[in-house]
Amino acid sequence: MGNVKGRYRLKIQKFRWKKNRLRRAFFLFLAPSFIGVLIFVLVPFLDVFKRSFTTAVTGQFNGIQNYKTIFTNQAFQLAVKNTFRFTFVCIPILVVVGLIIAFPLSKLKSAGLIKSLYLFPLAMPTATIVIVWKMFFYKQGFLNLFLTRLGEWSGLWGEIHKDYLGSSAAFWVLVFSYVWKNTGYTIVLWLAGILGISGEMLEAARVDGASELQSFFRVVLPNLKGSLYTIVILSFLNSFKIYREAYLVAGSYPEQDIYLLQHLFNNWFVNLDFDKMAAAAVCVGGFLFVVIMILQRLWDKSE
Repeated sequence: MGNVKGRYRLKIQKFRWKKNRLRRAFFLFLAPSFIGVLIFVLVPFLDVFKRSFTTAVTGQFNGIQNYKTIFTNQAFQLAVKNTFRFTFVCIPILVVVGLIIAFPLSKLKSAGLIKSLYLFPLAMPTATIVIVWKMFFYKQGFLNLFLTRLGEWSGLWGEIHKDYLGSSAAFWVLVFSYVWKNTGYTIVLWLAGILGISGEMLEAARVDGASELQSFFRVVLPNLKGSLYTIVILSFLNSFKIYREAYLVAGSYPEQDIYLLQHLFNNWFVNLDFDKMAAAAVCVGGFLFVVIMILQRLWDKSE
């Protein structure tokens, strides 16, 4: 009896030792990433937070004056409005377009090859994309040339010399650019979710007489909540990275419909307005954190 208890204790000790070893290995594996985030993200953000309450030149504490300044600044209000408008227009379009393309692709055996082709825009340098858009949307671009030829052929209109990048249409050009570039990874994420659904569930729906459309809405969509959460978060964060395209197309002071927060930050940086830039950065960072937490809470409730 004593030998049995001794062996049992020995097994428990070995199990605990292995468990502690795995736990240590887990923390050691995460340590470099955590240290990197601490040094390159958290510490600089704390410094920015401190600077948001001081003057740019003397570093003297001035309370919430910087926050009052930015919230009454017309350029900040315009940039916030345009950035929110851009984000809330692009994300639904990107989610829906990606799903519409991904679902038929999931039926094909060669989906892997086609999936790789959709990722091609992500591999293209931003400068190349901008040159292509300029060739299409400038006054002497391909789009105006095509519409002019179409008008001459149909007799409905004459020559067209619309500057799409210098008018309110620039916003929709930017939306098109964002959706075109990011649709690829959206399709890949949707495909991963669709292909992860059990074939037995779809087969059972067919046996019960469900059509392809009914199977999509009652079987496929409910099982894609995880993919939807990932896509929305990535799309939301990527919508704040469109500045490169807008900057290369129209410079630091573009048409006011595409004047985004990133333009404002760049201009404040050039003018050495670090106090206003710090306050605005804290507001944007806080907003992003709150939105992600809300999405996380909604995701947790839906499970």
